[in-house]
Amino acid sequence: MWSFIMEDEVAEEKAAAAEASSAPSGGSGQKPILLIALAVINMLVVAGVGFMLYQGRKKEAAEPKIEHVIKGEAEAQHKEATEEKEVVGKVVPLETFIVNLAGSKGRKVAKVNMELEVKGDHVLEEIEKRKAQIRDIIIIILSSKTYEDVSSREGKDGLRNEIKDTINSFLVQGKISNVFFTEFIYN
Repeated sequence: MWSFIMEDEVAEEKAAAAEASSAPSGGSGQKPILLIALAVINMLVVAGVGFMLYQGRKKEAAEPKIEHVIKGEAEAQHKEATEEKEVVGKVVPLETFIVNLAGSKGRKVAKVNMELEVKGDHVLEEIEKRKAQIRDIIIIILSSKTYEDVSSREGKDGLRNEIKDTINSFLVQGKISNVFFTEFIYN
């Protein structure tokens, strides 16, 4: 009896296999096209995801990292420190200047403190010897200016350059490299 049941099951399996093999042969044109289309779509999706990951990493690499920012800041500070050491010379402070401004009939007064930047000790000695002459020239220049001349930034820059050029015209031992206004008050 067991053999009969076994033969019956084997016969059913063969019939099912025959039906399964006959079904693909009837629609065999549809399945390969569908499989190829799915494979192409799958490859496009994988390529798109890969491209997006690549762009993300590329953008991430372009952004400055904290280490780069710290290194750049350290380099900038070092560069500024060396430039500052090279640029700043010795400074000679002058006494306070109080002058009447031109065209004001004594109603507009300017109070100015300034320092002269020089390079070298020999220029310092010459400035000390000629301090009276330098003060006289500065007083004449300041009192020739009107309130409108000195009230703007451009006016102060022009005044600074005029003082520097005038003093440098008679110095023999060296030159003044800059004039600094440490106080500039006018009414």
